[in-house]
Amino acid sequence: MPTTKTLREGSTQKRTAILTAARELFLTDGFDRTSVDAVAARAGVSKRTVYDYFGDKQTLLRTVVDVVGQSLITTVRRIVDETLTDGIRAADLEDVLVAFSMRIATDMLDSAEYATLRRLVRARSGRPPGQGENPMADTPDEALAERFAALAADGLLDVPDARLAADQFIALTFGVALDRFGSANPAEDSRVRPLIVEGVRTFLRAYRAK
Repeated sequence: MPTTKTLREGSTQKRTAILTAARELFLTDGFDRTSVDAVAARAGVSKRTVYDYFGDKQTLLRTVVDVVGQSLITTVRRIVDETLTDGIRAADLEDVLVAFSMRIATDMLDSAEYATLRRLVRARSGRPPGQGENPMADTPDEALAERFAALAADGLLDVPDARLAADQFIALTFGVALDRFGSANPAEDSRVRPLIVEGVRTFLRAYRAK
């Protein structure tokens, strides 16, 4: 059970050292075999400091997962800003959404950070990703929803619920590639791009402004 005690914010340097040590040990030794003593020793802090900052090992793992997830959020927001730009023409919308999805598949889903997130989620749940735990749940659907709302304001999409539209877009594109193949890297698997293209077309059939 996660702790309910009041935790210290403490030193940023010490928190970073603890999180880095925990991430390395969870990945190399596994969650169950990693002790708080080992984390403290690698971080160069006392065991008491680890407990004061994070409370227990489950909370520590959850924090490590959150930190990796935030890194992926930054990546996704950058891709959104670089691909779903202002001034998109209606005739180009399909190509733009395909390009966005391909960038997500290569820059984010094929990244070391995403692989780390999948392994950490597995450590947290005790199951392979996809069996009750979805690493994509930690990515910022809100960033995509915000851009879909902007595209709706420009008259390109009809999205009464932008967040729902973003969730459905993800599920139809790189999400289905992950579910079907366990990978979404079009550079390594030629089956990925056709799935993404068809997913974008399905999305637009439902959400393109009439």
